[in-house]
Amino acid sequence: MLALSWNLYHGRARNPVRRSLLDDFSAALDGWEWDVAILQEVPPWWPAVLGQRCGASARWVLTSRNFGLAVRRRVSERDPERLKANGGGCNAILVRGAVHGHRVVRLTWWPERRWAHAVTVDSGLTVVNLHASTHRDAWAARDVARAAAAWSGVSPLLLGGDLNLRRPALDGMTWLGGNHVDHFFGRGVEPLGPAEVLDRGELSDHPPIRVSLVARTPAA
Repeated sequence: MLALSWNLYHGRARNPVRRSLLDDFSAALDGWEWDVAILQEVPPWWPAVLGQRCGASARWVLTSRNFGLAVRRRVSERDPERLKANGGGCNAILVRGAVHGHRVVRLTWWPERRWAHAVTVDSGLTVVNLHASTHRDAWAARDVARAAAAWSGVSPLLLGGDLNLRRPALDGMTWLGGNHVDHFFGRGVEPLGPAEVLDRGELSDHPPIRVSLVARTPAA
């Protein structure tokens, strides 16, 4: 199983580009190998298109700044730098294969709405995606802990995303790898090597990370 995590920076590039980058992000995602991709800071009108172009099923949850989304979309499709994060946002999971269920858990209303959501894939692995709160490590740690608690009895489990923590830790889960504030944790799974940081060119202010893993065989 190959799992990828990427914060899409609301569809923007590291250096401002005043046009929609949907085609560029789609091509990058389609060009990488993965079975499941968890995405954060995604323009809300992107997940279905990304899924179609990558041969994947898409599930998503709206996050913050989505009031009057039709207007935000019209502005951001022409120039994503005009509104930046105020263009609207969601978190998304893409699966190249069947999706079994989609569970959404609200982590906090304040200072912004934060959510975790998860799907289960054919192998039985449950994959949780979250984007934790910014500005204070205590807020981010709270969100990550709440997400882990919401799936506390589930195994095998993969939890990851933009955790907004440099060195997170989760009781009962193994750190599978990460880069800066983007991380993967697992329970009932084993990594098949170190996490990779993929080359995304100028897209986003976060590079994608990717891990290869397998479900742990129970002891006899």
